[in-house]
Amino acid sequence: MSPRIGFVSLGCPKALVDSERILTQLRMDGYEVAGTYEDAELVIVNTCGFIDAAKAESLDAIGEALTANGRVIVTGCLGKREREIRERHPHVLDVTGPQAYESVVAAVHRHLPPPAIPDPRMDLVPRQGIRLTPRHYAYLKISEGCNHRCSFCIIPSMRGKLNSRMADDVLNEAQRLTESGVRELLVISQDTSAYGADLKYRTGFWNGRPVKSSLYDLCVALSSLDVWVRLHYVYPYPHVDALIPLMRDARILPYLDVPFQHGSPRVLKMMRRPAAAENILERIRRWREICPELAIRSTFIVGFPGETDSDFQTLLDFLNAAQLDRVGCFRYSPVDGAEANRLPGAVPKQVKQDRYDALMHLQAGISAARLQAKLGRTIEVLVDESTAEGAIARSSADAPEIDGLVHVAGPGLQPGQRVHAVVTEAGDHDLWAKVV
Repeated sequence: MSPRIGFVSLGCPKALVDSERILTQLRMDGYEVAGTYEDAELVIVNTCGFIDAAKAESLDAIGEALTANGRVIVTGCLGKREREIRERHPHVLDVTGPQAYESVVAAVHRHLPPPAIPDPRMDLVPRQGIRLTPRHYAYLKISEGCNHRCSFCIIPSMRGKLNSRMADDVLNEAQRLTESGVRELLVISQDTSAYGADLKYRTGFWNGRPVKSSLYDLCVALSSLDVWVRLHYVYPYPHVDALIPLMRDARILPYLDVPFQHGSPRVLKMMRRPAAAENILERIRRWREICPELAIRSTFIVGFPGETDSDFQTLLDFLNAAQLDRVGCFRYSPVDGAEANRLPGAVPKQVKQDRYDALMHLQAGISAARLQAKLGRTIEVLVDESTAEGAIARSSADAPEIDGLVHVAGPGLQPGQRVHAVVTEAGDHDLWAKVV
């Protein structure tokens, strides 16, 4: 029998892609993937270590795997803190850091050798590899690392500097995914807007034609695959403006996930963000003028060290003016190794909570109003799940797991199907619609 591996994947979509790559290699090496701790001969835990809550979740997951199975290899972002892991869990077999695919596989080989005779079923591993998402959508990671040094973030110290993939490599993967049935590609990286800068936008060749390794050229090429293309983690650099006409022309989805983080120039400066807020409102206005269908999602931090009542009011004013479609919010928490920990003016916990509540209350009204404006309109949706009444789906404004849903009434709807539906009802987060 083939040796059996259990796998726990925590953290962001970028870590999920890492998990998929590790599982694909292990499957090609002849290992089986076990569905329970009891059925596994060894367990891999792919951890997150960005904020304290994620660290705690990762350490708890390691402990659970050790208790249930006893043989555990740790990888991922928290793997950069091996001493901390071993102090809490001294019996883990091995610890590797993020993106250390070869090291993880080598550790598995040491502690649970692969079959001596190759498993003939390795030829059945699909060309697109093992995936942990539903069949009809997939994350497409275009680069690793980040060149910024935001004061609240330790990701560059964990994942290194920007390291982009050549455009032809990305496009070949995208083509394999679409040929396997994927109907939505979610483009991800730590800084999607910076894609290709480290390569000096070198040109590769895909399907017999040259493609520059830049975000714009990559999006143009991806648009030829006839699938939804959704962009995440897009810093608002000036060259992002060139993407908006592609969205207007339905070549990529009219959706931007832009981590603005704050609306106060003073706080943004303390955060050492690579883009400031002064011209953002005007750019948002121009983006929507070019592409009225554009949906913008963002995340913000409240309670950053030194944030005053005035700074927070500036943030609320920014949200009122920007009228963003979707917003996530984090209460600032210190992260080991982050420079922001040394900043004066720590904000009390209750003040952080009050500001969080006020921001989310304000944004709930904005989001609900933007959904109400869609009543009576016909929208295209991608079906995620069949139900007795019809389907649970998403529109171009809804990324999986983080945005809203569209509850669609209609017969025979199947996952991966794209249909047009008229919006009949709008809630605070979701829409209800009927197939046209």
